[in-house]
Amino acid sequence: PIHPMIKYGTYFQNNSLQKWSLIVIAGIEGIMKSRGDDWVIIDVGGISFRLQAPTSTMSVLGALGDRVYLHTYLQVREDNLALYGFATTDEMRMFELLVSVSGVGPKVALTLLSALNPERFALAIASGNEELLSSISGVGKKTAARLVLELKGKFEQEGAVIPYPHEDVRAALISLGYSAAEAMSAI
Repeated sequence: PIHPMIKYGTYFQNNSLQKWSLIVIAGIEGIMKSRGDDWVIIDVGGISFRLQAPTSTMSVLGALGDRVYLHTYLQVREDNLALYGFATTDEMRMFELLVSVSGVGPKVALTLLSALNPERFALAIASGNEELLSSISGVGKKTAARLVLELKGKFEQEGAVIPYPHEDVRAALISLGYSAAEAMSAI
């Protein structure tokens, strides 16, 4: 029997890869047993799952012993199974988009998610703001350019981009000596 706390998904079409994928574990609900800076262990009916998670997710999890639910992404490789957890579906979708970009793995994707929320990331991509992306640790200029090149059309197609009303404030902060990432965080 399937444990009721493990949420199973269904087939969906992954537009970025143009093939069918299977969501094996769409989410996990259970008791938080342990945690670190970028990981959490959730007990589900006596089975403990270790999930990697971005800072934004870790900051909303609560205390040890609390019941939590995370949307999940299961990465299957020849030599490794890795489970990633997200507080929101927007974070999970952003992670899926990021790892679909050639040269971007889960570590860089989590770093980007920890530095920028999905809305700010979408705005950076839509505006071609490679400077902001490359200011994030672990993201070089080539990777930032590749992210913009490969993802710009995807955000425009989905209508996910809303014009950023504070571009003048961001520009002013940068002219005062703040980095692009610091300016976006301040706004």
